Amino acid sequence: MTRILFAVGTAALLVATAQSADQKYALTGENTTITFVGKKPDGKHAGGFKKLSGTATVADGNPTTLAIEVEIDTASLYSDDPKLTAHLKAPDFFSVKDNPKATFKTTKVEKSETGFTITGDLTMLGKTKAISFPAAITAGDALTLTSEFKIDRTAWGMTYGKGKIDDEAALKLVINAKK
Repeated sequence: MTRILFAVGTAALLVATAQSADQKYALTGENTTITFVGKKPDGKHAGGFKKLSGTATVADGNPTTLAIEVEIDTASLYSDDPKLTAHLKAPDFFSVKDNPKATFKTTKVEKSETGFTITGDLTMLGKTKAISFPAAITAGDALTLTSEFKIDRTAWGMTYGKGKIDDEAALKLVINAKK
């Protein structure tokens, strides 16, 4: 009888553990978009990155447990102007040849008045800087995340055109990943 109770208890524990397991989502260029807008006094240019890979993990559907690790293929950068795309890939900006990847890894996700605040480490051009940004997040069978925020490109050493090009670039992140 003791063996039967032990077996039933073990099975129940395994089922409970499986139900509270982390939900893991694969992040790809198909389900995750990173776009940007850079401004200057006489206009603006839009672009983004076509290729990335990574994972997002959420425990028990709780967005504050969100852990993102993503690697962005900087060579997949595009813009609304072919000449600008080539210049953005050059040493003045992303220096794609020497820095083929940019990465982001969350360090904290907190509930805010309007959704959540994600904090993490963004590495570009060999420099890692902490950034925080607002996000709307839902997690379940699918992970959805939307965010719009700005970063100061000069913090990573992109100083080309200082005074002629805005230091801040507007970023938009959209994740629509299924388990």
